[in-house]
Amino acid sequence: MRTIALMALAVALSSGAAFAAGHDYVGAEVCKMCHQTPKSGEQFQKWHASKHAEAFKVLLTPEAAKIAASRGVKGKPSEAKECLECHVTGYDAPASMLGPKFNKEDGVQCETCHGAGKDYMKNSIMKNPKEAMANGLTLLSVKDGSAEKLCVTCHNKRSPNFKGFDFNKMWSQIAHPVPKQ
Repeated sequence: MRTIALMALAVALSSGAAFAAGHDYVGAEVCKMCHQTPKSGEQFQKWHASKHAEAFKVLLTPEAAKIAASRGVKGKPSEAKECLECHVTGYDAPASMLGPKFNKEDGVQCETCHGAGKDYMKNSIMKNPKEAMANGLTLLSVKDGSAEKLCVTCHNKRSPNFKGFDFNKMWSQIAHPVPKQ
């Protein structure tokens, strides 16, 4: 029973708490508009250069097909819920909740970790962290453990190629803080 509860939590977190709250996804290309400059911390470029940006494409490889078949996954990995839940942002969101610039092929996007962005994406809202969080923004912290808790929903023994997960090492590769102004 505990395993089922943990798997349910993993699915809920990987699909994004904002989905459950009814917020719509806009996609990384929308986030890019404000998060690509040095002043903002160049978060978009850091994400785009990461393996997260390629997560969906991995599912299109022959190796992914072999792994999926060995685990009893029916059909293509790029269409299987068991694979998509960790390789695609908002994988189970209805089409009505996916904005025109949202593209599942962009893999594990900003909104996987920060929540579906339609209701907080405006600069006027983002300038006020409390208002942004009230509108669906999720802020993650290494100090309080929220970042690691989210990461291990996918980076765990359930993953076919799991060889351990060194959170601090991986975090150093994807960290993208907003510079102090």
